Amino acid sequence: MEQFGSSKRLCCWAGLTPGNNESAGKKKSVRITRAGVYLKPALVQVAHAAVKAKDSSYYRLKYEQISKRRGKKRAIIAIARMILTAIFAMLSTGELWNPSDLFKVDMPEPLLEKQKAKAIKRAVRFLQSQGMAVG
Repeated sequence: MEQFGSSKRLCCWAGLTPGNNESAGKKKSVRITRAGVYLKPALVQVAHAAVKAKDSSYYRLKYEQISKRRGKKRAIIAIARMILTAIFAMLSTGELWNPSDLFKVDMPEPLLEKQKAKAIKRAVRFLQSQGMAVG
């Protein structure tokens, strides 16, 4: 997986990212690219199966959240990209699949630190509201 460098490049190679065609301030097509003729349909089928699976609710919840805002077809492409990102992380690190860690994959370090600080601040506020002295 070293030839791709990051999961973003792998997703672009697989054709799961929108194209960026802008000239003179006019945005043209932002549809997904036509690359990945074999991989993209397979990932879309896997995404459909993951959304309909009864035992794993992670992708189903994500699909419902995205489809409310963006539509069903875009949500399926987003789920396929999430799955490919998880596959990239598993192959490059050798770790097993863990759905609770999926949101941390390829997250920039400053954003991860910001989220940790916010979670700590929220936990301290909660403990103070429960009457515990936090120093």
